[in-house]
Parts: sequence; C-alpha cells; structure tokens
Amino acid sequence: MKRKLRVRQAQTVLPFGVGAVLDVQGESFVAAGIERWPDLKTPVSCERLAARLGSKGFYAAPHTLNDRYDQPDRPGVPYVRFPGWLFCGSCRGMARYLRENEKPGEPPVCASCAAAPRLTPMRFVRICADGHLDDVDWWYWAHSRLAPELRDSCSESDNAWKARRLSFRVADRATGLEALSVRCGATGAGGKPCGAERDLLDVLGPQSGHCSGRNPWQRWDARSSCGQQVHIVQRTAGNVYYPVVYSALDIPQTDEPPRAEQSVAAAVLAHDYWPLLLDALGTRRADTFRGMIKEDTDAPDGLIDQLAAEATGAPTTPSPEPKPGKTGKVDLSRDEWYAFDATRFPEAAKEFTIRRGGLGLDGEKEEPWATLDAHVGKVVLADRLREVRALTGFRRHSPNGTLVPADTSGRLRWLPATEVYGEGIVLTLDEERLTAWENDPRVQVHVRGVRADLEASFRAEQLAEAVGSELSPRFQLLHTVAHLLIRQLSFDSGYTTASLRERVYGRPEYGQHGLLIYTAAGDAEGTLGGLVRQGEAPHFAETLIRMLEAAAWCSADPLCAEHTGQGFGNLNRAACHACTLLPETSCETGNTLLDRALVVGSARVPGYFTDVLTASREYAAATAQE
Repeated sequence: MKRKLRVRQAQTVLPFGVGAVLDVQGESFVAAGIERWPDLKTPVSCERLAARLGSKGFYAAPHTLNDRYDQPDRPGVPYVRFPGWLFCGSCRGMARYLRENEKPGEPPVCASCAAAPRLTPMRFVRICADGHLDDVDWWYWAHSRLAPELRDSCSESDNAWKARRLSFRVADRATGLEALSVRCGATGAGGKPCGAERDLLDVLGPQSGHCSGRNPWQRWDARSSCGQQVHIVQRTAGNVYYPVVYSALDIPQTDEPPRAEQSVAAAVLAHDYWPLLLDALGTRRADTFRGMIKEDTDAPDGLIDQLAAEATGAPTTPSPEPKPGKTGKVDLSRDEWYAFDATRFPEAAKEFTIRRGGLGLDGEKEEPWATLDAHVGKVVLADRLREVRALTGFRRHSPNGTLVPADTSGRLRWLPATEVYGEGIVLTLDEERLTAWENDPRVQVHVRGVRADLEASFRAEQLAEAVGSELSPRFQLLHTVAHLLIRQLSFDSGYTTASLRERVYGRPEYGQHGLLIYTAAGDAEGTLGGLVRQGEAPHFAETLIRMLEAAAWCSADPLCAEHTGQGFGNLNRAACHACTLLPETSCETGNTLLDRALVVGSARVPGYFTDVLTASREYAAATAQE
C-alpha cells in the first residue's frame, strides 16, 4: 500500500510555509517557493491587508487530488525531500538520495539490505543568516581531520557518496554526540581502505566552508554569492525557520468616523498651531508645525492630511505608509479597533458579525461585581469573524536575519495566504480609570525597566509592529490580561489554548484600550458559538473573577512574582509557563512583554485589578464566616 503524506491547507502558511522543514511519517521535506506552485490556486481576498503589504493579491494552496506532497509536478503544493543525505538504521550505510530516485507513493529504502528497510534522514543541516539551507558535506566532515594530501588520496573522493561508502556509526561506549561518527569506507591508495572518521562532538555551531547560496528547491544556477558564516544545526531546531506572517480581520467599511478619531480630530482643529500649519502648507515650516501638533495630540499623519484636505480643498502630500521590507512596521490594528469601538456596528455579514454584550452588572451594588463593572468598559461579541493570514517570507539563524521572500524567483506579485472563520470576544477597559492607572509614577517606573530591555533587544523592531513606537503600560497590561483570559477560557469553555488567539489593541495614540480573544482554527473548532456563549452574561463576569484569582498565585512564586527579568531577552517580569505563557501560535509577541504584577499588583506596583481582587477575597472571607 502506497503511503499518503498529508498537509492541511492552513498549514501551508504556518507552520509549514515556504522554507519550513516538515517531518512526517519518518521522512523529512522542505516547502518550495510559491514560484513552483501549480496553477490550480484558490484566490483569497483581503484588500486592506494587500494594500498594507504592497501585494496584488493572495492565493491559498490548491486542494490536492492525490495526497502526495513529495512530487513538485502534482497539483499539490511542492515539498522537496530534505535533507538529501539518508542512512540505514540496519547497516548504517549513508546514501545521497536524488530527485530522480523518487518513486511516487514509496519511501526511500536501503538497497544494500535484503529486508529493504526505510532510510532515515540525517538530523543535521547547514544554515546561514542570509536564509540559505543546505545539506552538510558529510564526506568532507569525515575527512576534515586528515592532511590535504591524505584527503586527496582517497580514490573515490569525487564520488564517494555515489559509491555509498560513507556510514553513520554509533559507538557502544560513549553517549551524546560523541557516540556518533561518520566514516569513509572507500578504497584508498594502494587498495587500502580509507578509514577516515570523525565524531560529531563539535558538529553544532559555526563551521568553516562556503555557503551554497541557495535553498533545496532552487536550481543550482539560481544560487547567489553568499559570504555568510555557515552554521550546522539540527534540522528541527527553532532557528532553522522564522516565518514572517501578517494577519488581518476582514472589516467592512463604514462611513461613521470612529469615536477615538473624532476626539483626536477635534484636538487637532483646536490646536494653536493648526491655522499656522494651513498657512505654511507646501513649505518647510509645515513640517515643524505638523510635528508639534502630532506631539500634543498623538494624531497620525493620515488624519492630519485628511483634515488639511477638507480645510483647503487641496490635500497635503501624504506621509508614505511603512513598508514591511523597509521598516518592518505594518500596523493593521487601527481599522479593527475602530470597528469594534464604533457607536453603530456595521450590518451583519458572512465575514463580520458583531453585537454588543456586557457583564450583566448594571446597577449591581454587591462586591466584587460592582468593582469589576467599574474597571471594565464594554464587551463586544463577534459571532462571525474572518481572518486572513499571509506569509511574506522567512528568515533563518536569527529573527533579524535576511528576509527571504516567499517568491524566491522574484517574479510574482502575490503572496500565499489562508482564511479562517471563527468567533471571538472583545473586552475593553474603562478608559478614564486606565489612563489614571498608567499615569501612576510607580507604574511608569515599573514599565520603564521593561522598555529599556525591549530597546536593547534585537527584537525591538519586530515587536514595534505590535506595541507602537514606545511600549506603554496599557499594552503590557492588556497583553497579560489576554494571556490570562485565554488560559481561563480553556478551563471554562473547553477550548484548548492552542485553539485561541489574541489581538491586543493597546496603542494610546489610537485611543485603544481593549483586546480580542478569538478562535484560531475555524475548520475544526470555534464555529458553533461556544466561545461567544462564554462571553455572555453572567458567564463572562464569573470567568473574569476566576481569572484574577488564578493570576494572583503561581506555583513558582515567590520567584516568579518577584522576578526582575525572565524569558526571552528578559522581556517578561512576573510571567512564566506555570501562570501566564501560551503556545507560540496564540501570542502576537512570542510570549514576551508579560507581567502579572500589572494585573493583580505587587509590593512594588499597583495592579489595575487590585481593587477587584481585594473585593473578591473579602467577599469570599465573609461568605466563609457565615
């Protein structure tokens, strides 16, 4: 029976998009560039995301007809076998498996063993900071400890891999990488066996040699001249593949200006320098007045351009939108927040259906419900959401490495994407109370340390896409609440944490003060209304109280609660796997910029929900005494 290797359509963007290594049924493949995709592609529409990414459109991977992903000439998305070096677990012989050796529906087997066991891919590969991926030169590795003249004396030095003379050996009296070695069994000068051998003790890390300047699916004549240092890593290591994925919700257009933008526009029109800016349009002085107005009102350039056009009838030169290839900053949250924050919601549609919810605590005087109601702004229930995720490219070795586009040929103007239908809950905080809290000097001092760590991190530019030009206390608070809420919903609603995703709207310059929790896998979970039902009254208020009670204690306390820097780049404070962290696919910032202390408080900083937690504990104590 021929094997069937399956990849879901959504997985062709993340986690097995272009450039990713896929392990399936004991075999290993790498996803080829979109220039090798077949013509039977499914168009995906999202004008807002396409405009921000500078793309002419999106296409989803075609539905396969034969379920075989190892043949580039089939209707499915092409996955190329990688690494090409394989070994037999029985005789330990190594073989370089070429594309012409592939047999449809059959795995590679050992030709030397009578039982024809399956060949296993070697676990080590070569990468560089320019995004290239290649096999390790195992013949050179086995002979690298020999003098050049002895190395050249191996009579099969030019075709040792063809003669199947290399073997991958395991020592009985050693452990770890020291127990593994590659040995050459070719015939040397005078008919003597070569016998060159080297263990893998120091195989990982930077190595000498030249980078091939290509990825496995590219033709040899498409290679580039690459002078980067070559690094040998395990093929499943985290630094082999850093996908660059952007996502956007399908938001319908509305003629009603958002409330936050109305207030900012009013502040711009009332500014003392606004008449001076209008008089100076077209001169250098206009930039000076524009900068002063932006500093005082936090108005974006687009809004100032629009107001100037309405006042003069001749639009000013618009400030260019940031491109992902230049600044890396692509803000897609603004329109989404305006849709959720609008006073009048758009009409229900297949792609976007929202309605106003609530905690059901209006007029409540008992604690802790009255205090909770005072801290929460509003609740919006999204019965139907459509999210489009697009892959622009990938990096290797480091998140700041060279971006390799999804189209490695450089000829196409579209991007691979997938669409997901789901549902969600929007939670906003009371804006007046939130502003007063984040202006507390203790909060400012506390967040200043995280801000300094973020500015020193090599992920600063990448995370700026989510947090804005400067990390604000409200973003870190909302982000932590989103994590805690997802963890609590996984208990209350039955969804796994990996099935839920977050979108944090915490940029003060846009008047944002909320978050969205939504289903991330609409084809399997989340389309039956379970998450929205959990967001209705009275369930959601009870969920929030349980969330705060759980956040007040961690099994790693007091170490976790008193930490001054933990996690990646010390970008977390009181947040660890036991209390706050989520699967990587659920978080916008890679499990960074989290701090429970900003939510429930600590000895150093007041938490936004400290009053709610205190009232809940007092209520529980009074109930226990009764």
